[in-house]
Amino acid sequence: MATKAQVNEFIKKVAPIVQKYAKQYNYKVVSPIIAQACLESGYGQSSLAYKYHNYFGMKCGSSWKGKSVNLMTKEEYSPGVITNIRDNFRVYNSLDEGIKGYFEFISYSRYDNLKKASSPVEYLTLIKQDGYATASKYVEDNMAVVKSYNLTQYDTIAKEKMKEDINKIVNTVSTTNPSKKKTNEEIALEVIDGKWGVGSVRKKKLKAAGYNYSAIQKLVNKLSKK
Repeated sequence: MATKAQVNEFIKKVAPIVQKYAKQYNYKVVSPIIAQACLESGYGQSSLAYKYHNYFGMKCGSSWKGKSVNLMTKEEYSPGVITNIRDNFRVYNSLDEGIKGYFEFISYSRYDNLKKASSPVEYLTLIKQDGYATASKYVEDNMAVVKSYNLTQYDTIAKEKMKEDINKIVNTVSTTNPSKKKTNEEIALEVIDGKWGVGSVRKKKLKAAGYNYSAIQKLVNKLSKK
């Protein structure tokens, strides 16, 4: 079991690298990904993590062409029933490479919905539904880590960057607001903060409030890629 010092050191090392690749691959939240690294690797103390730099328990699968290692693992195919199996896991050469490997892994089409997630619980719920993990309490266990170590502080850093980008747009684009309605830029910021929901719910709410859904969504997509 990792000590408090080991936990803090692991989060300190992992967080900025996760932020770097989350921005590069256009993900809105990083706290659930940091939590996944913590739990899957035992805060960097599992042999799969410290020997092979696989911090997310990623198996090889048929498409993997890199190095691998065969290890024992536990699966929960039925709630409460733990099954011990052996499987082949991906091997990486460094912490940075291992974290980048996670983002390459979730680039498969089955995980496309993760880029829509704007909160840690939404991200974890989606990735569990996508089949990433078999543990019945995967969402709850990861959210406990997010809350215990205040990992949403790392989401805040990303959102502050988006707010800076919006402020730049507001300062450079002339807008009119005769009816006291919020500007598209202000609504885009609220969308990024998760205040308008996702998918069809967001579209319905924005249209009902009298906003141009397509214009706002284009702005949200543009800012999310920065």
